Amino acid sequence: MIHSTYAELFNPQFVQDPFPTYAALRAEAPIHRISLPDGRGLWMITRFEDVKAALKDPRFIKNWRKVLNPEEQKLMPVMPPVVQLLFKHLLALDPPDHTRIRGMVHKAFTPQLVEQLRPRIQQIADELLDAMLVGPNHTDLLTAYAFPLPLTVIAELLGIPLDQREKFRYWSGLVVTVDPSPDRFTRMAGEMEQFGNYLRELFAEKRANPTNDLTSALVQVEEAGAKLTEQELFSLVFFLLIAGHETTVNLIGNGMLALLQQPEQLNLLRENPDLIRNAVEELLRYDSPVETSTIRWACEDLEFAGVKIPRGEQILAVITSANRDPTHFAAPDQLDITRTEHNHIAFGHGIHYCLGAPLARLEGAIAINSLVQRLPKLRLAVPAHELIWRPGMLIRGMIEMPVEF
Repeated sequence: MIHSTYAELFNPQFVQDPFPTYAALRAEAPIHRISLPDGRGLWMITRFEDVKAALKDPRFIKNWRKVLNPEEQKLMPVMPPVVQLLFKHLLALDPPDHTRIRGMVHKAFTPQLVEQLRPRIQQIADELLDAMLVGPNHTDLLTAYAFPLPLTVIAELLGIPLDQREKFRYWSGLVVTVDPSPDRFTRMAGEMEQFGNYLRELFAEKRANPTNDLTSALVQVEEAGAKLTEQELFSLVFFLLIAGHETTVNLIGNGMLALLQQPEQLNLLRENPDLIRNAVEELLRYDSPVETSTIRWACEDLEFAGVKIPRGEQILAVITSANRDPTHFAAPDQLDITRTEHNHIAFGHGIHYCLGAPLARLEGAIAINSLVQRLPKLRLAVPAHELIWRPGMLIRGMIEMPVEF
């Protein structure tokens, strides 16, 4: 049975293993409507070609204010001022604002510039592994390794000190655990106020004492006044800090879980470290760290893939499902790090394609290869079915990953 409400579908069992449900949706209801707690409809799009088409369809937009009439807008959850300040980021914008703001930062994440970070990323990985090896032979791999590696990289790029690393992790978790309940933003307001205050202090410091980092550069753009408003500055740095590590944390975690569960693939990588780039692409496809797109809205009554979708309904493109579509990938439920099909959409598609994809790929390759080579006895410390996965629809990843080595 394919469920029709959010509560029925997004239960703990589904979160742990969504793949059978997605297979059923692809086969029986590839454009499937579920009812949200507030009564609104959300359409889940699950087939590969449909997901790609939806992510490029200009009729599906990010700004709900352009979709809903004044009466409908009154029914939307009220965003506290600090949440409004932080949530006008790239994933919440349509052109032309999206095009303008993305253009300010995309050059910092080109493959050529990212490759220059390789020695520093390797150094961070080695230092984290050194610390693990001098302690007990068991740890939470996410806390000890998968989380601090990409956070250190993005914090250094942005010029943010790491003395509040655990707060960043907490704030980040709040943001990426997508919860459709009407009072979500009200419940987040206190924590987001702390995050906003932190950024306000950071920007004041960068204005007074600019350094060679991305935040200093963005503050100078904001001060020029023409290209970046204060709200856009807050939202952009907030977005870069969160998005700059969340994908990689779960690429490392989900990827290592897949390898540990399939030791023949793990041994193949250990014996052939040059396979790492290929392996990263397959791990991104096999258990994608970003489970779904962010919400889009139908800006008009429309027909999509033969299904009529009313204006104002929400759209969710399910990336994890698309990357297991058997009409596009041979034996999609099989992990094969020698697979040559690399046209997955783990980083999205269209104008919102992940800005940090080159950085995530490099961090994932270094992190996973270093683990595989330096910890030959690495294994899960608990049965895989006991692992607890993060709730929500956006990010697919574990809360903890206990390992022994």
